[in-house]
Formats: sequence, C-alpha cells, structure tokens
Amino acid sequence: QVRLVESGGGLVQVGGSLRLSCAASGFTFSSHGMSWYRQAPGKEREWVAWLGITGLADYADSVKGRFTVSRDNTKDTLYLQMNSLRPEDTAVYYCRLRQPGATYWGQGTQVTVAS
Repeated sequence: QVRLVESGGGLVQVGGSLRLSCAASGFTFSSHGMSWYRQAPGKEREWVAWLGITGLADYADSVKGRFTVSRDNTKDTLYLQMNSLRPEDTAVYYCRLRQPGATYWGQGTQVTVAS
C-alpha cells in the first residue's frame, strides 16, 4: 500500500528557509520519479518541482533558483529545500507519486510565509 507522508512545514519570515520531507513507503521509491505540488487558499493545486530517478530535476518558473528538490533512496525520502521564501509561497505542500493507472498524494504540510 502506497503511503506518502509530508513533514517540515511551518511558519517562517520572508526570506527564510524551510526543508520539507516526504517519507514514502509501499513501493520501490528508487524506481520512480516524484513531484512536489502546492495549493494556496482559494487557488488550484499547482506543480512545483519534479525529480527523476537519474537525478534530473525540473522546477516551476516561480520557484526556480530558490527551491531545490532532492531524494535519499536509502531513506525512501523526497526533500524540498526552500530558500528566499516569499508570502506567495504560502500554501499546503504535497508530494505526489504517479504510476500507470493511479496517482497518490500525501496529506500535505502547511507552509506559511509571514511578511
């Protein structure tokens, strides 16, 4: 059974940093690309970053140069290092696994950036 559990969110000042974690279980983590998404109040969920199994990464333009996605296959954990945070980064952050015929989400972790 696939399980994704995010953690690491919190309240941070503008310009601060946070590192989110997504602990994965129930599948072969090292064999799957993984994504981060976020959803701000009143807005649709949007893609933030993707990390492939070879280490290739891609980012939304809004976070490029500020966020870094990484993974530790020995711990089955996906990370999102977020630097230079802005008020518009305030959202619930989710990790996502997509497999043929199924998409899995964690419960999310709240990030609030205070100005």
